[in-house]
Amino acid sequence: MATEIATIAGGCFWCTEAVFNELRGVDSVVSGYIGGHMANPDYKSVCGGDTGHAEAIRIAFDPQVVDYADLLDIFFHTHDPTTLNRQGADTGTQYRSAIYPNSPEQRAAAEAAIARNQDVWDSPIVTSIEPDSVWYPAEAYHQRYFERNGTANGYCAAVVAPKLAKFRKGYAARLKTAA
Repeated sequence: MATEIATIAGGCFWCTEAVFNELRGVDSVVSGYIGGHMANPDYKSVCGGDTGHAEAIRIAFDPQVVDYADLLDIFFHTHDPTTLNRQGADTGTQYRSAIYPNSPEQRAAAEAAIARNQDVWDSPIVTSIEPDSVWYPAEAYHQRYFERNGTANGYCAAVVAPKLAKFRKGYAARLKTAA
């Protein structure tokens, strides 16, 4: 079977990219921007909050190893889908929780994942399901950011590293290193 694509936004793309890069069955993860109205956005314009884009990741995955529903469950377990336009200290629509299905099957799976994961949270899930739209890869320095900068970057040490540690503990058997 061919590689499939999933596009999700769960706050800062450094965090979500770091998680999914370690998951068995994921071939690649690209940080980027989706869902806005400006052509060819850059990090500075997206961070300004005026372009309508979300910081997101595009995941190429092997559905024989990890299916789309699993990706979505991991997504819901590794960020807070109950805070509107916010993840931790990162605020604004560019940090929204959103899923961008690229087929009717992915849309149905996204709806099912929201319903299935609601019981995990005390507050309602506010993750939006938005149309798959023009994808803009982020600048090269954002790709594999945590892998290259790790705890040398204060934000990575305080935010990304704990999130990644939680993921590694909860999904140890699913990591590429466990294969």
